[in-house]
Amino acid sequence: MELFETMIQHTSVRSFTSQTLNSELKRKLILAAQSASSSNFLQAFSVVEITDQKKRETIEQLANFPVTNGNNGELYIFVADLNKHAQVLALNEDTDDHLRKMESLVTAIVDTALAAQSMAVFSESEKLGICYVGGIRNDLFKMKELLELPELTYPVFGMFVGYPTEKNEVKPRLPLDAVLGTNTYRSLTPTLIENYDKKTAAYYQQRNANNQQTNWSEKIRHHFNYPRRQNTGEFLKEQGFIF
Repeated sequence: MELFETMIQHTSVRSFTSQTLNSELKRKLILAAQSASSSNFLQAFSVVEITDQKKRETIEQLANFPVTNGNNGELYIFVADLNKHAQVLALNEDTDDHLRKMESLVTAIVDTALAAQSMAVFSESEKLGICYVGGIRNDLFKMKELLELPELTYPVFGMFVGYPTEKNEVKPRLPLDAVLGTNTYRSLTPTLIENYDKKTAAYYQQRNANNQQTNWSEKIRHHFNYPRRQNTGEFLKEQGFIF
């Protein structure tokens, strides 16, 4: 399958076979992540592979996301990481005041996301399945403890990678004219939202697993109906960031 076709057929995988990834393939996964673009070549991310079974079980519980068949698939945690850069500044007796500001954190999160997506694309090109796990942020302080994270780091998300037993149907994305503007930002229109809701409603009703009576608007309304992970700011301040 050509790369473009592989990419537009992306879907989350939540069930993996018992086949493990060999060491060479896992090495390539990390190298693929490292190949991503990086702002000013900061490479402001780290990856933690979770092989300890107790830690994995704890992470899956706090993320409320156990894979459907237990221990199968690999689990990686992607961490926005400015600690290594603080070490460089310290060795040269430079101040790290600017390292602790919001823009530096945003840069590190962007680097982390780009690295993860490079790994994801490579994984799917190798017939593997992946699923991002943002639920690791449900308890940032517990994640810090489990991973022994130092100052100036922030666990952004996890990713399961493995050989899929099955895949969900591909979700219909927003139409191009909802995301692409020419020379200026393009807002949604009521008609576009209505049409997209009809398309997503049909998807949720007809998919093979976890059928739902919902649509995109209802998903959005539910997601923003209550505050989520309200201790994020507290955690980041404890990690040494200054806002």
